[in-house]
Amino acid sequence: MRAIHLPFCLATMVPVIVADFWYCNGAFLLWTMRISICIYIFLFGLLPLVFRYSYEVQKKILFLNFVHWPLDIDLTKPDTVGLKGARNFYLTTDENVKIGAWQLLPESLLDQNIPDNSEAYETVLRKAKRPVFLYMHGNSGNRASSHRVELYQLFQRLDFHVICFDYRSYGDSDNVDLSEIGVVSDSKFVLEWLLKLVNNSAPVFVWGHSLGTGVSSHVLAILANKGMSPAGLFLESPFNNLADEITEHPLARIFKHLPWFNWIIVQPLYENGLRFESDQHIGHILCPVMILHAEDDNVVPYSLGEKLFIAAKSLHVTDMQRIQMTSINATYGLGHKYICRYKELPRIIENFVAQSSDGTTI
Repeated sequence: MRAIHLPFCLATMVPVIVADFWYCNGAFLLWTMRISICIYIFLFGLLPLVFRYSYEVQKKILFLNFVHWPLDIDLTKPDTVGLKGARNFYLTTDENVKIGAWQLLPESLLDQNIPDNSEAYETVLRKAKRPVFLYMHGNSGNRASSHRVELYQLFQRLDFHVICFDYRSYGDSDNVDLSEIGVVSDSKFVLEWLLKLVNNSAPVFVWGHSLGTGVSSHVLAILANKGMSPAGLFLESPFNNLADEITEHPLARIFKHLPWFNWIIVQPLYENGLRFESDQHIGHILCPVMILHAEDDNVVPYSLGEKLFIAAKSLHVTDMQRIQMTSINATYGLGHKYICRYKELPRIIENFVAQSSDGTTI
């Protein structure tokens, strides 16, 4: 009896199973399409519009000052990140912004038992004979970030004095409104303070990294109008201007194909004064400039460093030898943050410092 009805049962069940299968899969496909459309609208519609009309969002994405790393660091104790001969101190700018900073002694002074207080450390700077480096960092993190600490330690081994600091709203500096003018103002104050303190007893060099190259170039262009200048400027992993950096950044690839990209992403930054136009500022800079860029940089493409170099040479046609660029082969794998590990870097720095300090044509 069962054998007789089995084919009949199968014949009636198969269409039902197939129908259920197509119904379920059709519903799943419809659900997937709806989700995909919602994601597309959110990603390519709502998010760009929020960026276009929110200055706060623009600042957050550019400066990334909300990214705090390393975590749970006590910036008043630089020894906790492995720094020797370092003191923490604060400066208050002429805009009443408190700036957190570190001063590091050169290696030759580490065994001199210098008292750990502001007066003693400032006296060291006033009497400095070895070069003094002022470091301006990029976005995110603070002055204790690991790749920055590695560079400070390199400066110390080269027997240089080091000053590093956090812009407003970074580290333990005052949490006040961020802007290009703001971070440039903070940096200008620190550099002027340092130049006045050292008072030509030793050459002062500025080192900018990533976003800090835009900051330092802008600062030196402003000071040039006042007839002031450090002995030299190092630009590590620089971009030529923010418009090109935003356009060429890897994260921009998903938006670049859209016809409104420039209007909705690039233009609002410029309208709000976030430009960092180093390719214009560098034409006003009075001191020698060394550009350092790794070919495998995946944050600031190497091509933008080349663009800045070309712009600088064209703006200094009467003295093009003052502008140099060192390209670092991708095989070293140093990327955006670890040029400090380049084996030839100490030699490059020492040569540039020696030539810049004595006024030799580079």
